[in-house]
Amino acid sequence: MASSRQKTLLFTAAGVLGFGCALAAAVSTGLPLWVDALMLCRTGAELVNATGAELEQFLGAVSYGLFTGTRVRHCGLGGRPTRFYFFPDLLAQIPAGLHVTVLVLCCFVVLFSALGSGFFFYNAFGRPYHTLHGPTGLYLWSASSGCSLLVLVLFGCEVKIRRLSELISNFNESTFVFQTHGERYERSYWLFFLVSFLQATNVLLIRLSGIHFPFHQKEPTDAETGAADLMY
Repeated sequence: MASSRQKTLLFTAAGVLGFGCALAAAVSTGLPLWVDALMLCRTGAELVNATGAELEQFLGAVSYGLFTGTRVRHCGLGGRPTRFYFFPDLLAQIPAGLHVTVLVLCCFVVLFSALGSGFFFYNAFGRPYHTLHGPTGLYLWSASSGCSLLVLVLFGCEVKIRRLSELISNFNESTFVFQTHGERYERSYWLFFLVSFLQATNVLLIRLSGIHFPFHQKEPTDAETGAADLMY
């Protein structure tokens, strides 16, 4: 069992990490830095049978987040960047239900991380509650790391399985067909991965403070065992 001073230090560190998670998740949600992709104008490349280095003249780009992004179309004649918005422009083009679910989970991560940070500081410098909000309840608030992982998994499914980059590039396009030539996750996506790691670290800090997991069953003492034997 950790001493009172050790508990204060552990809960303070966990509170700082929780506040950092809330801030990082909020910033990541708003930034258009989740995916950066190269888009090939397949129609234009097939017209001229472009191969090798010639394909570079037909490679555009699209970068986006959860709310907005920028795309550049290249079909052999150059291109210029245009800005787009998911709401309300692309709602009919993208898997809206999946996208909204990702946004809702992002909000949960921010909310739970902020609440968890507050309760960590309260347990560090105040007198903790002996209810759900108490020491054991800290595991509940740190469980928002599961939401962070869900954000990563669902957004990855939206990008890879539902081909989100192609849906965006082909929006309102009737002449040319664009396909993904290469894509990578950007800093906001990996920042959410860091958030899930820090939330898992908070769970470890709670355990180091001496608080058992909620599903931990207390082993009966010798006195309790002896009393039960006397009853029989």
